[in-house]
Amino acid sequence: MLQLSKITITQFKNYDFSSFDFTERVIGICGLNGKGKTNLLDAVYYLCFTKSYFSKTENLNTQFNADGFRLEGKLNAYKIVSVYKGVGKKEFSLNDVPYSKYSEHIGKFPAVMIAPDDIELITGGSEERRRFVDTVLSQMDANYLQQLIVYTKVLQQRNSLLKRFAEQGKTDWALLEVLDEQLIDPGQYIYAKRSEFTAELIPLVQKFYNQIANNNELVTLVYESQLNGSSFESVLKQFREKDCVLQRSNGGIHKDDISIQLNGQVFKNIASQGQRKSLLFALKLAEFELLKQSKGFAPLLLLDDVFEKLDDDRMQNLLHWVCNKNEGQVFITDTHRDRLEAAFTQLKTPFQIIEL
Repeated sequence: MLQLSKITITQFKNYDFSSFDFTERVIGICGLNGKGKTNLLDAVYYLCFTKSYFSKTENLNTQFNADGFRLEGKLNAYKIVSVYKGVGKKEFSLNDVPYSKYSEHIGKFPAVMIAPDDIELITGGSEERRRFVDTVLSQMDANYLQQLIVYTKVLQQRNSLLKRFAEQGKTDWALLEVLDEQLIDPGQYIYAKRSEFTAELIPLVQKFYNQIANNNELVTLVYESQLNGSSFESVLKQFREKDCVLQRSNGGIHKDDISIQLNGQVFKNIASQGQRKSLLFALKLAEFELLKQSKGFAPLLLLDDVFEKLDDDRMQNLLHWVCNKNEGQVFITDTHRDRLEAAFTQLKTPFQIIEL
């Protein structure tokens, strides 16, 4: 089992210096808002992913008026250390051996985070759902992550070239063809993996949704891609004129989406708050299950402020699965200690409470 036994946090977000020992599989973290519950979960996430779940820049991860931060964790027999020294100077090491590429760390210590803003996965644009799929697949398949890095880099070069065409008033078709060819291989690999992934995801989401909501509503997910039924080459040619006019690439796997329906209608248009939250947890637990199947062990599960998101029955259904049926380590935050203790006691599971 993957188990975090200790984390030491220095100048990360609102922490000056704090160290926590985790002695149980189920960990409750409680405290008033602003005490650092979410930041503690984010520090755990950071050690698994080499980046924050919430902040896009390292400056936002650094304590106010500090020059940098340091995180150290003990996961099973592994020592993971991240040091940020400001101005882009960051080091990440495993058992005191620095990584040359951060991407080499992804997937070694899989984790699933569920946070309040994740509802955007259902109500937001296609970018949120692509990021969800890419995060899971990058942990399951190191080659997928590399292909995604290559694709993103070439796509940026292609978009820059299209802008240059417009600025100069002339088009170098041969150069555009070269970049198109460089997009095709990684694009087709990503498309194939996403297709396989969504086929595995759909029945799991349906199962978890029905378990949490305790009903038989039909949730359907469909992988939408311009490559469905077309070659990538033909898609690029189809959009070439539009690309030159709009100065950006309109055809490719960076436009993929997952459409979600409830009983045959567009989910986000008709779903209640309870249905949306049930689906969010179903998607995340399906992610958890697929990672577990791929790795052969359960990922860390990080649940931020979940008690505010579900009614009592749905909450109990969720907690029964994550604490009793799941064999992995779980971290759950809440503002109320007594609510955490009551929930864990009812589940008859050993637990540890950390109060901030």
